[in-house]
Order: sequence, then C-alpha cells, then structure tokens
Amino acid sequence: MKFKTSARALAIGLSAALAIGATAPAAFAAMGHEDTVTVGGAPMYPSKNIVQNAMNSKDHTTLVAAVKAAGLVDTLEGTGPFTVFAPTNEAFAALPTGTVDNLLKPENKSTLVKVLTYHVVPGRYTSAKLAKEAAGNGGSVSLKTVEGDSIKVGKDGSGQWTVTDDKGDVARITIPDVMQSNGVIFVIDKVLMP
Repeated sequence: MKFKTSARALAIGLSAALAIGATAPAAFAAMGHEDTVTVGGAPMYPSKNIVQNAMNSKDHTTLVAAVKAAGLVDTLEGTGPFTVFAPTNEAFAALPTGTVDNLLKPENKSTLVKVLTYHVVPGRYTSAKLAKEAAGNGGSVSLKTVEGDSIKVGKDGSGQWTVTDDKGDVARITIPDVMQSNGVIFVIDKVLMP
C-alpha cells in the first residue's frame, strides 16, 4: 500500500512538473526579454551596468584594462547615470606606439584617469536627447566631462554623429544608444584627448 501511495504521489508530482515545464520557457522568455545591442560580438544588456557589459565586448578589452588600471571600476559600476564614449581596441591601437603601455604604468595613473574620465559625461544622453539639444544649439551640443573639460557632439556633413575633443580631433560614433542600467554607451572610433 505504501508503494502505491508513493508511486501515485510521484506520478502526480511528475505530471505537475511537466505541466510547469511546458509553460516555463515562454514564461522565462517573457520575463527575461531585453532589447540588446551587440557590441564586440556580445549582447549588451540594459539590466547590466557599464562595466559588466563592457567586459563582454571583445572590441573593448583595452578600455576595460585601462578602467581597471585607473581604479575606475567601482565608479562605473555605480548608480550614475553616466554617458560613456567608449573607444574600441582599434582606436587605442591607432595612438602613437607605446602610448597605451605608458598610460597603463602605475606611475601614470593620474594621466590615465584624466584620459578615461574625459570620455565620461554625467547624465544619461541618448541620440534623441543629443539631437534635441543640438537642434536648439546650432547643430551641436557641448558636454562637460567628468574630467572637467568639454567635448562637442554633433553631426558632420554626411549626417554621421561625431564627438570632437578640445584639440579639434574628431571621433565618429559607430554604435549609438547602448543602454545600461546606469547610463548609456556610445562606441567611438578614436581616443579623445583632453
């Protein structure tokens, strides 16, 4: 009799588990759906912070290493919000030979922090917000960076969004509006210099 009761309980339990299992994929998909943007071969999840997402991009390994060397991980994992103009590995590689290695040396940490924070703007700027502000300001908007100097964001003659540093060097925005839990990332093709 014990065996029949246990077998019956097991059958009921398995039936319930199968019924739940049949609906679970749809329920989990609905609960976990996020509109992601692929950067560096990896999806960037709006529910993750800037550092968590950047660490998965194969195009931003140099930037992640620099952020770690500068001691900025905790800041960029914070609540923010921040808008980050994130140079790719190719952008760092285009700097004069030895520049990145030199910046990553412990004795040059303050310079590295200055360069990296020049790529960060307090607040959450999207393309739509930038376009609105630029429209009311002659086609571009000046943004004060965490480093303290300004960058100018606008469109060039071909309609491409660009970022211009204080020296007049221009980076193109290659991937806009990569939403994060604590801000937004714009992928750029050049390292900006304060």
